Amino acid sequence: MTVGRALLLAVGLFGVIQLVPYGRDHQNPPVTAEPDWKGQRTRELFFRTCKDCHSNGTTWPWYSSVAPASWLVQRDVDEGRSHFNVSEWGRAEQDADEAADMVRKDEMPPWFYLPVHPEARLGDAESQEPPRGTLDH
Repeated sequence: MTVGRALLLAVGLFGVIQLVPYGRDHQNPPVTAEPDWKGQRTRELFFRTCKDCHSNGTTWPWYSSVAPASWLVQRDVDEGRSHFNVSEWGRAEQDADEAADMVRKDEMPPWFYLPVHPEARLGDAESQEPPRGTLDH
C-alpha cells in the first residue's frame, strides 16, 4: 500500500468514526443537591480539580466532540459521575472520605487528565488539605 492510499484510508476511517453518536451528547443534567461542604476552600479545590468528572458541571473541551477522543471523555465522565457526583448528593451512597483518601494517595485526578488540565494538578499541601469529614453524608 502506498503512503497516499494509507493516508486516504486513514482520513476516510477518521471521517466514518465521526458518525458514531456516542460521546457527543454533552448533557450536563441539572444539579439536584450539593453536599454540605465543611469549608469554602474544600469546595474550591473540588471544583478546580474534580468537577469535570464528578459533578454535573462538566466543561466539555473541543476535542470531546471529535471521535475517538469523544468516546474516551464521555466514558470517563459517565464513570466518574456514577462513582461520585456532588451534583446529585443524596441520590446514591457516596463516600466522601474514600474520595478524599484517593486524592491524598495521588490516585485522583488520574494521570491522563493532568496534561490537558494542568489547573487540576494539586500541590503536595493541597492534596493533604481535604480533612476527613470534608463533606456531610
